[in-house]
Amino acid sequence: MQQAYKLLAAREGISNKKAKELIDRGLVYVEGKKLIIARAEVPDDTVFKIEMPEDIQIIYQDDDVIVVNKPAGVDSYEVQDAIEGAELLHRLDRDTSGVLILGKNRGYIKRAIEEFRHRRVKKEYVAWVEGVVYEEMIINEPIHTIKKGKAISKIDKRIGKPAHTEVYPDEVQGKKSRVNIVITTGRTHQIRVHLAHASHPIVGDMQYGSRTKAKRMLLHAHTITILGKKFVAPIPSDIQRYK
Repeated sequence: MQQAYKLLAAREGISNKKAKELIDRGLVYVEGKKLIIARAEVPDDTVFKIEMPEDIQIIYQDDDVIVVNKPAGVDSYEVQDAIEGAELLHRLDRDTSGVLILGKNRGYIKRAIEEFRHRRVKKEYVAWVEGVVYEEMIINEPIHTIKKGKAISKIDKRIGKPAHTEVYPDEVQGKKSRVNIVITTGRTHQIRVHLAHASHPIVGDMQYGSRTKAKRMLLHAHTITILGKKFVAPIPSDIQRYK
């Protein structure tokens, strides 16, 4: 038995630091399940599978903005670092795929920030959730986020900030449902927290109560409408159909 990241490093001929980074990014699997803890003790004959994220695809760009379809498994800041001269206007969780917008000049960035601040940006998501969703839900529960180390959010009626989420049923497969989600606020983990509060955590979101193991959290940012333009990221195959 030895620590997973050290065994992975030896197997792949990479540094311990690089191996730990791959595990922390959720890119390493053992027997079809994501390896969560880099320092976990694993047998010496453990077989690892590394699944690198897809390439970043550009959806649209002009002199003001560049819009990409962020793959799951990539941090939003990694996208920013990969595109010289562009600045993130918002963020998606590492495991969330979909529309990510970056500004290319200060004038556009300032205007876009004002749109976000005044809740004039429409964001539509698609997700698979635990349980059967038959009716639409409007969730208005204030959210408080603790950002010491790994961010975690919770419903807090006393000190939480306003958060508005609309959930619309789309499809049911067994005890899982595909839903369309619209948000106007953008609190950290808002969709994840609100759906968990409604007893429908997102499939694969172990942090907020999903009991179904998946290669990633099944949440996709499908469209964003800002400053009169609508940007669309095609729904990926793992969310088009569940299993």
